[in-house]
Amino acid sequence: MEDKGRYIYTVSQLTSSIKIVLEDSFQDIWIEGEISNFKAVSGHFYFTLKDDKSELKCVFFKSSNEKIKFEITSGMKVVCFGKISIYEQRGVYQLYVTRMEPKGVGALQLAFEQLKEKLFKEGLFDEAHKKLIPLIPERIGIVTSITGAAIRDILHVLNKRFSNVSIIINPVKVQGAEAKEEIADAIEEFNRLKNVDVMIVGRGGGSLEDLWAFNEEVVARAVYNSKIPVISAVGHEIDWTICDFVADMRAPTPSVAAEIVIAKKSELQDRLDEIEKKIRDFPIDIVTEYEQRLDEIEEGMALRFKHYMELKEGDFKSLSEKLDILSPVEILDRGYSISFKLSDGKIIKSSKDIKRGDLMETRVSKGSFKSKVE
Repeated sequence: MEDKGRYIYTVSQLTSSIKIVLEDSFQDIWIEGEISNFKAVSGHFYFTLKDDKSELKCVFFKSSNEKIKFEITSGMKVVCFGKISIYEQRGVYQLYVTRMEPKGVGALQLAFEQLKEKLFKEGLFDEAHKKLIPLIPERIGIVTSITGAAIRDILHVLNKRFSNVSIIINPVKVQGAEAKEEIADAIEEFNRLKNVDVMIVGRGGGSLEDLWAFNEEVVARAVYNSKIPVISAVGHEIDWTICDFVADMRAPTPSVAAEIVIAKKSELQDRLDEIEKKIRDFPIDIVTEYEQRLDEIEEGMALRFKHYMELKEGDFKSLSEKLDILSPVEILDRGYSISFKLSDGKIIKSSKDIKRGDLMETRVSKGSFKSKVE
């Protein structure tokens, strides 16, 4: 607006002009800093990016942040990509973020560690929750790609070990945006139908990005909630996924999962032969055991009876000695005698018991004699 040779901007005009300059100068830039004051509103992320000297307001719209795998928190050091522009309503310049990466560690690795810690704290890895794998399942469910190497390896091993087992395959994508939902749905479908005794969930090897579907929370929770035992067989031996931690058993490869899920027919036959032998030997073992127990009882009773007789013999000897001491015969042996009236056989205890002319018998230690009272 012209005024006496001067051009006067309105606030809106100046803000728009600055916006054009900023967007032209800082269209596609990477900025490093520490996140503070992070908040999420209706799926949009608002935060401040700062270093030790300055701060920059940032906005990360839902349409751009939906692909972020890791959890954004205040204090996290990140690298952001976007453009600088003006929020005209307030006249504030800010960074409009379209991409974000954690500083110092890969985004997927960080997301893996964050989810692992979260589910660990919730108890999804607890051993107490894990179910036993059935020894001889009649029906085995497999959740994997129908075109991958994993399904060929599993079927080859199962056919060699026990060819007459029933196998039900629920084919799914094991890579890409749709894979996580398909895997979770397949696990839940087996549980709804209850048509298998155990299931193998997995795929062949690959990069962290290739295996990422098995690190998704929706898959982890489907495995945890499964009433059917789950063997996780993702990647190669060195690969570990969230699915491995939650599953009832982890197999290092799909082939090993097939070996775990069912024993070899020959191994089962050997075990049956061993059980049959034990059954045959069982009655003999019982009889032998009872014979030994009878021998022990008999020996014990003999010892107890001998001890009992020794005790009774001692008691009898003691009583016999006491009776001997009290016996009249014993008194006679010490020089005493005893006299009886012949008329009635009564013992003469006093001179008053007899009178002149009475006949009596006197016993001594060795024999007796008769006499007449004069």
